Amino acid sequence: MLEQLLPNVFWPEIWEASLDTLLMLFGSMVIIVLLGLPLGVLLFLTSPGQIFEREKLYNTLSLLVNILRSMPFVILLILMLPVTAFLVGDSLGVKGTIPPLIVGATPFFARLVESALREVERGIIEATQAMGATTWQIITRALLPEALPGLFAATTVTAITLVGYTAMSGLVGGGGLGDLAVRYGYHRYQLDVMAVTVILLLILVQALQMIGDRLVVHFSRK
Repeated sequence: MLEQLLPNVFWPEIWEASLDTLLMLFGSMVIIVLLGLPLGVLLFLTSPGQIFEREKLYNTLSLLVNILRSMPFVILLILMLPVTAFLVGDSLGVKGTIPPLIVGATPFFARLVESALREVERGIIEATQAMGATTWQIITRALLPEALPGLFAATTVTAITLVGYTAMSGLVGGGGLGDLAVRYGYHRYQLDVMAVTVILLLILVQALQMIGDRLVVHFSRK
């Protein structure tokens, strides 16, 4: 019955493409968090009205973040082809997709981190500062713990955005489910392959959203 409904679907290839998508997603997400979290904290601390206000630094970082955020990911993929090939030795497949994913999503995540930190009550920061806390203690013992629900929400939104980015990478041979959808669903008009890839991407997005929502609720209660 399944073979009759989906005659063009080769399940080992679907499985391999799904693993590639997960590898691109979680491989890039780890680096995005490691880069975007400090960048978001720096944007928050140096923004107008904050305890370490630095107008020139904030404006420079903000401009750079806004430029990268506003660039469509497909265009970024194409622009970064030579850079990616130089960095990882290949501009195609999983290796060739991760660098553009990092460059495209890190500024997005940093802005979400900045927004989450703005939700922390200023009195908590001032109280910590008044007790003689160092900058590191203010960040690790006041800002980040109080902003945890917002940070998990930001991570969830970024991860779901990355799923869409990985699908778009299939336009330039990026691998994963997006690549299958383009090669079989678009170029060969095999709609059953397209349907399977879309359903798997929807399941992945739903799973990420459910996990993210549970984490937000859990840490909101604490």
